[in-house]
Amino acid sequence: QVQLVESGGGLVQAGGSLRLSCAVSGRTFRNYAMGWFRQAPGMEREFVAAITWSYSSTYYADSLKGRFTISKNNAKNTVYLQMDSLKPEDTAVYYCVAETMGKPYSGSFDYAYAPNYDYWGQGTQVTVSS
Repeated sequence: QVQLVESGGGLVQAGGSLRLSCAVSGRTFRNYAMGWFRQAPGMEREFVAAITWSYSSTYYADSLKGRFTISKNNAKNTVYLQMDSLKPEDTAVYYCVAETMGKPYSGSFDYAYAPNYDYWGQGTQVTVSS
């Protein structure tokens, strides 16, 4: 089975930066897309960013473009989320997700639709203080 192990969360002051990492194990499976969701206290889960494995096409929540950057290192089987100019409203649990069934290649794949992803990490807490 695929396992996603997240790291990099923590406490940071407003205006600072953090980089989250998601290490993917279970190399008998092919990852077609990876992404990040977040859930702030008392709020709904929301899409953050996604990236396709083969061509590194990226997708972002409109409100986060320019501040957050998703990337990956195929050799290290790791996906990253670089978060800059952090704001208190970015405080949330951040989840790494993976799609392994090839659905993005079938067309009509909604990268922002959480049930489209087969695997979820345990989440890592990001807290931004004012």
